[in-house]
Amino acid sequence: FIVSATEQELFEKLEELGIETHTYRHQPVYTVEENKALRGDLPGGHCKNLFLRDKKRNMWLVIAEEDRTIDLKSLRRRLNASGNLSFGNAQLLAEVLGVEPGAVTPFALINDPDHRVCVVLDRQMLGHEVLNYHPLENAATTAISPKDLVRFVEAFGHRVDVMDLDE
Repeated sequence: FIVSATEQELFEKLEELGIETHTYRHQPVYTVEENKALRGDLPGGHCKNLFLRDKKRNMWLVIAEEDRTIDLKSLRRRLNASGNLSFGNAQLLAEVLGVEPGAVTPFALINDPDHRVCVVLDRQMLGHEVLNYHPLENAATTAISPKDLVRFVEAFGHRVDVMDLDE
């Protein structure tokens, strides 16, 4: 059984890394649509996080702008995945990233000390001044700069693969 970091431990780690964030509290949201309806005029890029796996249990966290269409067949070839990509189920998500469906976030990489998940960032998303993600639970949104997001991911030993997801 995996012990996951708490939201407070995440914020302490961000502070320790010298990463500035701003967090907004709201009712829990589970979909991009619910998030859009609730956030009002919260500034910055709003993102979706796809937890994907292949038949050999290789795993990826693909982070892109919320309205981005992602062709999994094309992505599979570009990632050199074994067989088709599918979404990791709730049990695998909890085991590897320590979060529930609806709360998938790059901040969950704090819970992957074995670096089982490969990180793919959408190049277009990184053009925003700030990016918004859940801080390990879906009843809040935390804004972070793209450069600090990359710093956070790398601080936990994950290599960042920036891809143009339009190709």
